[in-house]
Amino acid sequence: QVQLVESGGGLVQAGGSLRLSCAASGRTFSPFRMGWFRQAPGKEREFVAAINWSGGSTYYSDSVKGRFTISRDNAKNTVYLQMNSLKSEDTAVYYCAAKTLRVGLTYDYWGQGTQVTVSS
Repeated sequence: QVQLVESGGGLVQAGGSLRLSCAASGRTFSPFRMGWFRQAPGKEREFVAAINWSGGSTYYSDSVKGRFTISRDNAKNTVYLQMNSLKSEDTAVYYCAAKTLRVGLTYDYWGQGTQVTVSS
């Protein structure tokens, strides 16, 4: 069983930065892709960014492209989300997720989430 634990959320002013971390533990961890998602109050969960565990290809939603950077440290089984130029609309609970299979769209494991609040 894989466990994902997010950290690094908090309260920040608009224009500021935060760095989220997601540490994976459990059985041998070798996902195909790791992703960050977020859910704002009253809204559906949405994709933010993803990175292939092997090779490091990255993907971003249009709303964060150019402001957020996803990276990973394979040796530490950790994925990061560097968030710069934060806006009030970035306020949400951010979730880390692991996609174990190359095919399909399903992310198999999810963290508990970390709150990010951006004050304007």
